[in-house]
Amino acid sequence: MTFQPVIPASGYAGWRFLQRTLDTQRTAYEQSAPVQRATDYFRENIGKVRTADDLLGDRRLLEVALGAFGLDADINSRAFIRKVLQDGTLQEDALSNRLADKRYAAFSEAFGFGDFSVPRTVLSTFPDEIIDRYEARSFEAAVGAQDDQMRLALNVAPGLTDVVDQASTERGQWFSIMGNQPLRQVFETALGLPSSFGSLDIDKQLEQFQDRAKAVFGTDNPAEFLASDKQEKLIRLFMIRSDAQNGFGANGGTVALTILRAAPTMRQLRGF
Repeated sequence: MTFQPVIPASGYAGWRFLQRTLDTQRTAYEQSAPVQRATDYFRENIGKVRTADDLLGDRRLLEVALGAFGLDADINSRAFIRKVLQDGTLQEDALSNRLADKRYAAFSEAFGFGDFSVPRTVLSTFPDEIIDRYEARSFEAAVGAQDDQMRLALNVAPGLTDVVDQASTERGQWFSIMGNQPLRQVFETALGLPSSFGSLDIDKQLEQFQDRAKAVFGTDNPAEFLASDKQEKLIRLFMIRSDAQNGFGANGGTVALTILRAAPTMRQLRGF
């Protein structure tokens, strides 16, 4: 049975609880039978994979590979994934370099099928590299099954890391954020941008993101959001404004009542 993350409250109160118990909850989740089966199989078999078609031919390996980069929804898009992997990332016109969502570039670069004569799958460190990412992303998905705001918040740090790693200019990093739907939702909500915002010209959207970020956070440089204080403020604003949009902001007693009801569960969690 898969461990179900404990989230006793919604909004920022729930986020703070999740942060305090994250290591313990992550460990329990990773030790659950389904996750262990998936990661053990990947560790034992990925070294045999030499081509993109080898990976595509083993659905169990592909599930972990895509899941490690939050690309689970593409599991049946075989032709698309093959192209992403075979093109690699070294050529400017490679498919992943032309996609705004830089998770695909990180995925292609990690496996190296299109970039090197020998892929990175043969490296002794490769299985753990991908498994670490898979465990983190799949835990986010488990959290999201209970509270999607929490999933989006957990994705901020790894998502921003991929954006900064894959795009060398601030302008390129903003376009990557705009093309990464989970990150975009966090920034749009935290910056108070309206639902009609996405219909604007793409350059106008970029200007608005930069102007609002500068006004709210004191910086319009995406790389600065890798700092813990900037991330925490981003997530706090995202949570507060999400609750307000969903009509929870006026009911201050709801969170307190939820936490009181969840007290037995919290005590059990401390005893893991």
